[in-house]
Amino acid sequence: MTSRIESGEAAAGAHAHPLAPRPDGATLLKRLNRIEGQVRGIGKMIADDRYCIDVLTQVSAVQAALDAVALQLLEHHLHGCVQHAVKSGRGDHAIDEAMVVIRKFAR
Repeated sequence: MTSRIESGEAAAGAHAHPLAPRPDGATLLKRLNRIEGQVRGIGKMIADDRYCIDVLTQVSAVQAALDAVALQLLEHHLHGCVQHAVKSGRGDHAIDEAMVVIRKFAR
């Protein structure tokens, strides 16, 4: 069974530009599954009353892993969706949309 991420169908109706298929969808899913396991591990650490610094270290690792996934998705979006929108004359909207998301990640 192909996932929505792999097929590029996620939220297809929500955007004015076509979604480019992600050739790295399987890799992203593996990374997200690993992150999910890390989050469950953090929950177990808290349930086991582990040392706060150890828990915080794991939280930091999860945040870094999620940031890496986000950057990979953003790169794909810029090279695929935004590039297509620019070539189609709809670049301003696509760039504005990308900037809204980029600002969410700027800390």
